[in-house]
Amino acid sequence: MMLWRKVSTLLALVLVVLFTTAFTNTATIENSGENRYKAIRLTPEIYNNANSDLSDLRILDASGAYVPFFIHSVYQTEHRETARYSMSLINAYTRYDSFYFDYTLTEQFDRDVVVTSVEFTTNDSTFAKNVDIYGSHDNIHWEFVQHDQLYHVGDNSKLEIVFNSPQRFTHYRFRLNNNLEKISFNTVSLTHSIATTQRHYFVENLLPEFSIEENGRFTHVHIEGVKHLRLSEIIIDTNSMFQRTVEVPSFGIRRELYNLTFSDVIYRDTSIHLNRNISKNDIFSLVIHNEDDRPINVIGITVRYYTDDLIFEGRDNETLTLRFGADSDVRAPIFDIVRYRDEILRLDIDRLEISGVVFEELRPETVLRDFDMIFNIVVAIVAVLLGLLILFKLRKGVGTSR
Repeated sequence: MMLWRKVSTLLALVLVVLFTTAFTNTATIENSGENRYKAIRLTPEIYNNANSDLSDLRILDASGAYVPFFIHSVYQTEHRETARYSMSLINAYTRYDSFYFDYTLTEQFDRDVVVTSVEFTTNDSTFAKNVDIYGSHDNIHWEFVQHDQLYHVGDNSKLEIVFNSPQRFTHYRFRLNNNLEKISFNTVSLTHSIATTQRHYFVENLLPEFSIEENGRFTHVHIEGVKHLRLSEIIIDTNSMFQRTVEVPSFGIRRELYNLTFSDVIYRDTSIHLNRNISKNDIFSLVIHNEDDRPINVIGITVRYYTDDLIFEGRDNETLTLRFGADSDVRAPIFDIVRYRDEILRLDIDRLEISGVVFEELRPETVLRDFDMIFNIVVAIVAVLLGLLILFKLRKGVGTSR
């Protein structure tokens, strides 16, 4: 009997471990608003602690019953149509320290030509110019349009100026504050670019904690709090002048970033585009190749990431609970509400806030488990125990007969 008690105790301990050691995370949803359907936007803290595919997300009402929901994830897709109008140089002259180039449309139209940008081509390199743009309908009266820059230094160039608003002039004047390099333009053309189709998408900004590690000719930037995020881009904030290769080893991405001033013109590109790749680790790292230069001064990091909404039907302004992180193997639920998502998304939807995340231990009856696996484990343990008990009794019987 002593052996049976021991094995029974062991079995009980195994079952306790199977049913009570799971942990989950919860967040409070304060239900409010007048519309039938509600939305919450997932936060980085939720992504960090949930399954990467969000299969463990559950919304519970006050009684602990599941509230049906669907995940709304939309990204930007667009097809752009571009019309291009060539221009001809009609005048070039110098006044004081400024150089002027006047252009007009090569072809005349019996309608307004609406344009969104102007593009330049040139054989010149290694220049950076501040440019003032003016517009005219008669080549006599000129109106200021905007101030911008043109540059071409090494592999970096900006030879298109996007207008702040669509323009309708027939003549354009470009004033350069100096032209010591005597640059000239091969072609100048106006463009009208419009998006013919476009969908909404959700992108949020995060200012994460980060640390810097200098290692020889490399600077390692270690970023926290982006695990399981679908990343759009990471932007480095710095006051250093530099042109460096920056690498994302986990994604196999390398890009040339720069922050330079040339002839009083600042041109900058410090963004690493990450193409919706998902960060799988607690720490996300960038590697800056310094070569023989001093490390740059990283003031801050901005992470732009794609996020999701959970859409569900509200219930009498009761407080709901978002639960996640219960089981890494759980399957995502499929509720009937997903069949009507298109109709629901056309309606007015209240946006609700998520309060602080807390960690709690699940009660045994609420733990989500693979019960087939547990049943097989228990049957195997019981079979072994019964075998040991029978063997013990047989040995005891043999000893008694002797």
